[in-house]
Amino acid sequence: MFPIGCSMRGLLILSVLLAAVFGKENFAGHQVLRISAADEAQVQKVKELEDLEHLQFQNLAAPEHLSKRHQVLRISAADEAQVQKVKELEDLEHLQLDFWRGPAHPGAPIHQISEKGEEARPAAAAARRPGPPVAAPGVVGGVVEGVRGAGPGPEGEHLLLLFVQQGLHVLDHGRVPDAMRLQEDFDSLEAGEVLDLLVAEHPQLVSKLQIGSSYEGRPIYVLKFSTGGSNRPAIWIDTGIHSREWVTQASGVWFAKKITQDYGQDPTLTAILDSLDIFLEIVTNPDGFAFTHSKNRMWRKTRSLTEGSSCVGVDPNRNWDAGFGLPGASSNPCSETYHGKFANSEVEVKSIVDFVKNHGNIKAFISIHSYSQLLMYPYGYTEEAAPDRDELDQVAKSAVTALTSLYGTKFEYGSIIKTIYQASGTTVDWTYSQGIKYSFTFELRDTGRYGFLLPASQIVPTAQETWLALRIIMEHTLNHPY
Repeated sequence: MFPIGCSMRGLLILSVLLAAVFGKENFAGHQVLRISAADEAQVQKVKELEDLEHLQFQNLAAPEHLSKRHQVLRISAADEAQVQKVKELEDLEHLQLDFWRGPAHPGAPIHQISEKGEEARPAAAAARRPGPPVAAPGVVGGVVEGVRGAGPGPEGEHLLLLFVQQGLHVLDHGRVPDAMRLQEDFDSLEAGEVLDLLVAEHPQLVSKLQIGSSYEGRPIYVLKFSTGGSNRPAIWIDTGIHSREWVTQASGVWFAKKITQDYGQDPTLTAILDSLDIFLEIVTNPDGFAFTHSKNRMWRKTRSLTEGSSCVGVDPNRNWDAGFGLPGASSNPCSETYHGKFANSEVEVKSIVDFVKNHGNIKAFISIHSYSQLLMYPYGYTEEAAPDRDELDQVAKSAVTALTSLYGTKFEYGSIIKTIYQASGTTVDWTYSQGIKYSFTFELRDTGRYGFLLPASQIVPTAQETWLALRIIMEHTLNHPY
């Protein structure tokens, strides 16, 4: 299927016929991808793809969603052998491939973007590259313009969400400042003042905690929603552990506002907060999130340095002490799923670990990602069923039903390993191992049309429908103490 010409340390030219996606063909004829192979072993790996005739490549995102240097492909593997072949490509760092959605099982879509670019290397190398950073459409100076939230009404009166480099600004009265004003707000947002605003407005309900500092020294903040008491049973929610998943941080801000608005109004949430505390970490990977605004919109990992490697960062969702280093994570520092030198090596992970252990009374732990439209529970590193599988499955089913009821968005649910792919060292596998029975992870919208570049118009609907699922999980936690 692929006409390939290659030699040692040569250039491989793959001519791939791109099929129509969503009933519309985005390119005419063939698309040529240039891949650089570092040695003969890598040449052979790519050559082996020639014989996999059932591997199907499709264009995934229209060109305007990415820089001209990048192309996203949807790959369909027909059998386990083909899945394994594609998996082997992930660890070939010189091929410069970034898998948005990695190989899972035959028939499952694989989303791969060609050319990660210099940003995968140390920051100094990225800084030398001329021109502006890679950015999403509509971005001016790091600001995504026109990201409007719910207008006046029961879902958030005059709430306006605007992406600003380090996060989201919650503004009232529906006024949109110009890009220059938003750019000036960056420093105050980085200092956590967007969280301070919620605390100032609702001091009897909301407080801000600093649980640590990131590798680059940014504060790691958590919002605590509580109606009183000490060390009460609690629910933890985090967003943005993978920094490029912007809709999750946006949803986190929406959740925070929703909690403050609905307490005392919504009987379900009121009952939850009258007995349980809620902890919400909105920017779980501060350094990575800042980097997605300053250098590379597609950055996933932390920004720590690894001794002996020129590559930067660790996958913070492979760094937990649950099946650490097993299949489902990479030992290659240049991989997007690099697990780190040892479990909890990343301060962003260790800060949560210490908090959870010191608290000792967290009853539900929910980590929110995008994309794929999934709700999952342990395990990711083994096919062994979790002891509470039946109950977790029923809760997930109820949560997905509630989510779908709003806009008809379809979610799948199940254990991580069976629903998406094998993943070791994940957040919720660790929390479950610590006795937190109600450990869940979401993958929000969509299923690949936009991927991590979800249009601004979908931010609030995504948050709204996800909230319905969260409320089911929290209510179940309240009604089933253990």
